[in-house]
Amino acid sequence: MSERDLGYAVLDLSRADRTGLPEVVFGATKTVDQLVGTLGALADAGQPALATRVGPAEAAAVLARDARASYDSVGRLLQVGPPHQARSGRVAVIAAGTSDLPVTEEAAGTLTWAGVTVDRITDVGVAGLHRLLSRLSRLAEADVLIVAAGMEGALPSVIGGLTDRPIIAVPTSVGLGAHEGGRVPLMAMLNSCAPGLVVVNVDNGFGAAAAALRMLGPRR
Repeated sequence: MSERDLGYAVLDLSRADRTGLPEVVFGATKTVDQLVGTLGALADAGQPALATRVGPAEAAAVLARDARASYDSVGRLLQVGPPHQARSGRVAVIAAGTSDLPVTEEAAGTLTWAGVTVDRITDVGVAGLHRLLSRLSRLAEADVLIVAAGMEGALPSVIGGLTDRPIIAVPTSVGLGAHEGGRVPLMAMLNSCAPGLVVVNVDNGFGAAAAALRMLGPRR
């Protein structure tokens, strides 16, 4: 096993060899110094470096200190250095509504960083089902589907009855009142009558992307 001890973090430099995906930094609770040090060390080791859930102020500070850095403000993804080389596989990332975009962009941005071709399909929720039906050909072109929805969380079940593609359902915290911060769509997806759905945690776009990468299999 290869690692590097930074004092505040021990980098797992052999994770890509074991799992196919290198270490990705959870950035929400990191200081600017920790983000600069961790991402910079990963990039210096020859690994594409990515941090999730990075706020705009912290990202701006990192951008000012490392010229290799770039930031996606919607997906809250901070990258240092170039992404992975392109790999085979295509993933459609589907948002029920524009309010779900922070979650789907976290997934789409992670996949793009990993070298996967991404097709973004936005605002096709069940309140206007015709919008989804007119895009079914795009679903058929994908190897894996990531479907994010809040409110009652019905969209993954609907898509599950329309395609044979693997589906990763992502409940989001978008909703009102009895929505309970995403627990309602989470339970709806777990109890879906469409067999074979894979469900990740609330707002976990990164986890959905990681699951899609495992479904696509090793780089070819």
